[in-house]
Amino acid sequence: MNETEFYQKLLALPEGANNVIYQGKRYLLRKETLLQEKLIKLYAEDLGGNNIVSGNYYPTIKTGTLKPCEMSDRKVIDFVINAVLI
Repeated sequence: MNETEFYQKLLALPEGANNVIYQGKRYLLRKETLLQEKLIKLYAEDLGGNNIVSGNYYPTIKTGTLKPCEMSDRKVIDFVINAVLI
């Protein structure tokens, strides 16, 4: 498994639904780890707007493979690294 900052922050996020702050906005974040930790699903929605962040991360493929859902890798990575649990 990889040891990137993104992966470490992703692992640190609690399973299930949690409130986070990202870029001054409150999001409802859902994280689910599946397939014996071979898949981490992430979905977050802006509670005051219409922005979402969504992707699947496969930590055991190569050095970790991110598959964002209709958005850039950068958006998902920045969200995970900078979101703060509240």
